[in-house]
Amino acid sequence: MVSAFQNIIVFSECRGDDLTATKRALTTFAPFTLSFALLTTSSFPARSSPRRSGHTARVQTGLDVLEAERFDPLHGKHIGLITNHTGVDALGRSNIDLVAHAAGLKLVALFSPEHGLAGGANENVASSKDPTTGLPIYSLYGDTRRPTDEMLQGIDALVFDIQDAGVRFYTYTVTMAYCMEEAAKRKIAFYVLDRPNPMGGEIVEGPMLDPDKTNFVAYYPMPVRYGLTIGELAQFFNAENHIGADLHVIPMRNWHRNYFFESTGMKWIPPSPALRTTKGAILYPGIEILQNSGVSVGRGTQAPFEVFGAPWMDGEAVAAALNERHLPGLRFESKTFIPIGGPHSGERCGGVSIRITDRFVVRPMRLGLEIAEILQKLYPKDFDTDKLVGLLGNADTVQQIKDGVPPEKIVTSWSDALSAFDQVRRKYFLYK
Repeated sequence: MVSAFQNIIVFSECRGDDLTATKRALTTFAPFTLSFALLTTSSFPARSSPRRSGHTARVQTGLDVLEAERFDPLHGKHIGLITNHTGVDALGRSNIDLVAHAAGLKLVALFSPEHGLAGGANENVASSKDPTTGLPIYSLYGDTRRPTDEMLQGIDALVFDIQDAGVRFYTYTVTMAYCMEEAAKRKIAFYVLDRPNPMGGEIVEGPMLDPDKTNFVAYYPMPVRYGLTIGELAQFFNAENHIGADLHVIPMRNWHRNYFFESTGMKWIPPSPALRTTKGAILYPGIEILQNSGVSVGRGTQAPFEVFGAPWMDGEAVAAALNERHLPGLRFESKTFIPIGGPHSGERCGGVSIRITDRFVVRPMRLGLEIAEILQKLYPKDFDTDKLVGLLGNADTVQQIKDGVPPEKIVTSWSDALSAFDQVRRKYFLYK
């Protein structure tokens, strides 16, 4: 058992829009049992098989459950709602409209994360007023990243309802944590309406965040892909970072840890402008880390995170090199494209298109390392390896890439830390 354990490489995707919700968007939108899949020849039996597990009922989000309970947990509360365009129920109705019209409570203010309430902004967002309800919309991605005393005036409960990406450097989770901290200071109750992790809840992957690298894209030391829902993550943050908030999670119904988003029966609503597809969401953790190093990740194209490239890149050579690695569930082909936004915006880029053949075996962090290793070798003057640390958040991993350590050995070096993290995260599971 010990020798096999040492071989672990990696601990291992709403129906139609309601008219009111559509109008809202238009008015605000400006433009271990060791249950892990492994990458080695050795393997452990998974707790459940995603391939065989189907779903017999559509997943009900925390919002759906709260609605079915007639908002009773919030009865008598003065609510501040932290949300964006993803906060809709099974019928596509906006949580803002639902809470505003719910009996026995009062909606006082709205709070929006990065990209704004409509989810389309790619820069800082100013606070404003909601045209439908007349309520203030306080931006938490503008002059401040945290709610202030003035913003929280008259509020005795904050409700968080946003779809996240299941990735450490996705800022919505940091916004949630900051709001939890401010709520705890003022003894304001904090409610999280749970939503699916798009990549499921079984696999954890990537290096742990160095403790000295916490920031707005890195709230707490954990791996890039942490395998928790937003509600489970709130419990993790609250206890492990000693926030001490009066936290209440409204769990989903019918969600299981082996569900990718496609298994939920829900409609994919891009949680941010570039996360357009569920395929892109799977690849996102490993591809996004490349951007700081001078690589376009396809922003502004039809398939962000499903392509990457640069004017100095030979797409055919890089695709061939990646195909020679035989990475599980992935195939690569040359593709030129012109990104709009991010590095090389408006420039013709030689690049690579990524095709997912089996999402259950794809390991995006391993993919990111393989790409980085190839680009460093082929284009040492153009690819800035040092800047990978911005999102990887782990200096040792970046140094290993620079030293030419094979990606599979780098992944192996994460095993002990991931094992320790897994034992901690399991304490906060709400689902099997």
